[in-house]
Amino acid sequence: MATTSDPILVAQALLAARAEKTPLTVYPGAYPGTMAEAYAIQDAAIALDGRRVGGWKVGRIAPELVERHGGNRLTGPIFSDEIVDASAGEIPDMPVYGAGFAAAEAEILLCFGEVADGDYDIDTVRDCIAAVRTGIEVASSPFPEINRHGPAVTASDYGNNKGLVLGPPIADWRDTDLITMPVEMSVDGEIVGAATMETMLDGPFGSALFLIRTLRARGIAIPPGTWVSAGAITGIHEIKPGQHAEAVFDGKIRVSCSITG
Repeated sequence: MATTSDPILVAQALLAARAEKTPLTVYPGAYPGTMAEAYAIQDAAIALDGRRVGGWKVGRIAPELVERHGGNRLTGPIFSDEIVDASAGEIPDMPVYGAGFAAAEAEILLCFGEVADGDYDIDTVRDCIAAVRTGIEVASSPFPEINRHGPAVTASDYGNNKGLVLGPPIADWRDTDLITMPVEMSVDGEIVGAATMETMLDGPFGSALFLIRTLRARGIAIPPGTWVSAGAITGIHEIKPGQHAEAVFDGKIRVSCSITG
């Protein structure tokens, strides 16, 4: 039987694997070759899922694949019921697909206020940001090889997202040089990555600008309160159930979570 390229059938299979927590040994259809094909699957899955989208993750496309895919970023939905506030120092349990792919990423989180009609640029996009917080994106998919077949495959399964931990705010973000802020990521107390946002293309506000343009092209509104997980700062750190992840921003702002299966 031929491998399906019907985005609805692929979306149904991906959703079933997530709901049943069943690992996918093969991708459930033809690999999407373009971002348009990937977002068609993603849009179908969002519609079938029915949950409210509370934010969007933004990830980077490898430099050697930028020309092929027409851009340097991808996005996927973060559902409201998988966004956890840990700003008071809580250590929430964040579930992943233990037999699939799972990772934790230190990220800057932007909260949209009103997004007006018209064009934005890298400077004016700040005007529609209401708050900035620290956080951890939990990436997970029942397809263990999700990141091995290109960004379109990654984007097709919710951008490989499984949740978001909201850490403490950066209250003075308008006057802070976020780009040079040092960030460290630890797993079970061992540092697994350290970097600044200088590694993130044009930084977190570039991610917000990308998201506005991409969602508008897909006909998706951005209501106030929508979160943007702006991209991995220290890398994509694979993680397993039972482990503990902690991100430290500017040497003093901490956000943590425990990973469950």
